[in-house]
Amino acid sequence: MGMGAEMKLKIAKRAAKEIKEGMVVNLGIGIPSLVPNFLPAGFPVMIQAENGILGIGAEPSPGKEEWELCNAAGYPVTEAKGVSYFDTALAFGMIRSGAIDLTILGSLQVSEAGDLANWIVPGKTIPGMGGAMELAQKAKKVIVVMSHLDKNGRPKIVETCTLPLTARRCVSRIITDMAVIDVTENGLLLAEVMEPFTLQEVADCTAAQLKAES
Repeated sequence: MGMGAEMKLKIAKRAAKEIKEGMVVNLGIGIPSLVPNFLPAGFPVMIQAENGILGIGAEPSPGKEEWELCNAAGYPVTEAKGVSYFDTALAFGMIRSGAIDLTILGSLQVSEAGDLANWIVPGKTIPGMGGAMELAQKAKKVIVVMSHLDKNGRPKIVETCTLPLTARRCVSRIITDMAVIDVTENGLLLAEVMEPFTLQEVADCTAAQLKAES
């Protein structure tokens, strides 16, 4: 089950609600990079990227892209008010020192304990982990955005990750096309069911025990 553009936008729109005024936020590649498009114009947030930018705005309109202005994935972005630039070493220094309030990352699997597996599928060639390991361990809050099922229809929220881990016990909230789920000390807690799904459908598509808020 591939993820269509409409589903990606639905998840990004919900994830944008997690960003609060005054935050320093780092967004992963894929769905997270769509999140700025759903923030109000002039929203007071500073979005940071590993390639050395603090103050990313929404996507530029077609024909307005600047080849030198991009995010860590190489996609064109616009500047927010107060933007600043620096080298990658300083960008990672910000991340490793805990200066990032929130990171929103894509994922391949998340376990019921909040373990994150988002960087490699065995047998696939990839360029590397990027900043995911540092972000997962050092950001003050980690939110994962992803489809609830993989392209083969298998649950991506599982009891134990079978893919190589990025970091252990780091995820606090999972936002999918079907639900918003919190990782708590007492297990996975269903916070919201996304339309048009039902609680039962969410539970059936989750390969871990899921508790509903009473």
